[in-house]
Amino acid sequence: QVQLVESGGGLVQAGGSLRLSCAASGRSFSMYVMGWFRQAPGKDREFVAAISRGSGSTSYADSVKGRFTISRDNAKNTVALQMNSLKPEDTALYYCAARNIINTEYNYWGQGTQVTVSS
Repeated sequence: QVQLVESGGGLVQAGGSLRLSCAASGRSFSMYVMGWFRQAPGKDREFVAAISRGSGSTSYADSVKGRFTISRDNAKNTVALQMNSLKPEDTALYYCAARNIINTEYNYWGQGTQVTVSS
């Protein structure tokens, strides 16, 4: 089992940057695929980015490609989301999530960190 705690959210102007971090506790962090998701008010939760266990593979939602970068440090049990060129439509509650390699669904979720982008 793994526990996830996000940090780094806040209020930023359009065009600005934020870096979200997710700290994981528990066993075998390096065995999990890690992802970031977000949920805006009145909308469904959506996929943002994911990174493989060894950082060899990443994937992004089309809406954030070229602006967001996901990374992980298995020695520190952390995963980060660098967000650049932020837009008002990026405003949402951002969640860190983890899944076992054998699962297609994410098993574990953090509480979320709020990102608000003003125009």
